[in-house]
Amino acid sequence: MGMQVGEKKGAMNSEINITPLADVMLVLLIIVMLIAPLLQKGVDVTLPEASNTSDKPENDAQTVLAVTADGRFYIDQVQVAERELLNQVQSTLERKFEKIVLIKADQDAQYSNVMSILDRLQRAGIEDIGLITERKVGSGGIGAGGGE
Repeated sequence: MGMQVGEKKGAMNSEINITPLADVMLVLLIIVMLIAPLLQKGVDVTLPEASNTSDKPENDAQTVLAVTADGRFYIDQVQVAERELLNQVQSTLERKFEKIVLIKADQDAQYSNVMSILDRLQRAGIEDIGLITERKVGSGGIGAGGGE
């Protein structure tokens, strides 16, 4: 309620009470703050580790092609059939300013699926292709892993 200063008791108060509006706005702000990180997650894949990575967060200006461990394909978080993959990538690139395709493949995805995608993209004339990896913890450079 607004304060009455120098007016008669029972007179109409012409001031707007913004307390309920502020309460609603704060609740909406809290909801947005809780939901926003969930919307930026993308396709859930376990990325392979690499020591020579650079930080480049995913955003809407980039075209991200995800390959899951069970062989499903996603373009910007939308599942796409394998036969429509190239057409969808090209139409997505036409709408975007940045003409780079970033491949985000699960570490358990079949190597043949990833190579097939790379081959198709290059044959279609898409040459700006990147691979998204996870930064290796305690990276010791090439040959430090002692793997097979």
